[in-house]
Amino acid sequence: MANNQEKEAAARASLKFVHDGDVVGLGTGSTAAYAVRFLAQQVQSGLKVRGIPTSSSTRELAASLGIPLITFEDAQQIDVTIDGTDEFDPQLQLIKGGGGALLREKIVASASRRLVIVADASKQVQVLGKFPLPVEVVPFARPLVAKRIAALGATSKLRQDAGGNPFVTDEGNHILDCSFGAIADPPALARVLDAMPGVVDHGLFINLASVVLVARGDAVEEIRR
Repeated sequence: MANNQEKEAAARASLKFVHDGDVVGLGTGSTAAYAVRFLAQQVQSGLKVRGIPTSSSTRELAASLGIPLITFEDAQQIDVTIDGTDEFDPQLQLIKGGGGALLREKIVASASRRLVIVADASKQVQVLGKFPLPVEVVPFARPLVAKRIAALGATSKLRQDAGGNPFVTDEGNHILDCSFGAIADPPALARVLDAMPGVVDHGLFINLASVVLVARGDAVEEIRR
């Protein structure tokens, strides 16, 4: 699959941003998982890093591959985070959260000197919004938040797990996948959602990405903000 080759190429290219002694944020999702595997190979060859994973699934993967892991108890500054994205626009604004880890991903991104996004060509868009925007909500507030999001003109759908139950995030919350259509002003929408009681966080990552590595076939393009 060309897609997987592109994910692999972008992930491999991200390793040049990692240096000996770094604290590295480890992203979640299929492209980030490639980066974790490539990083583990370098660790086995002697690279000294400590990882802060963005999800329990990434923690399990990284631990199984022998990457030393820490938490924010041990370090509050991350040198570089490598993570994937569901969409990115020309301003390097992102929609993330398709894998359900957006809250921890955003916390890790906010603590990072540099956020390196790895993506295949399908993730590049002119305007965000084709991919439904994940909004993480406190279960108690879910019907209220859904109503307020509907008032903004979007339809929202409660994310479910394979068994048809509400998907539960690592922090015990639910996710509404919200279809806004083309998002004309992502920063403005982010502010509206940030101000909504019951919204824990959302998948709009504004002014967080330092560089996007986008793979087309075997070539990887670096796009900077």
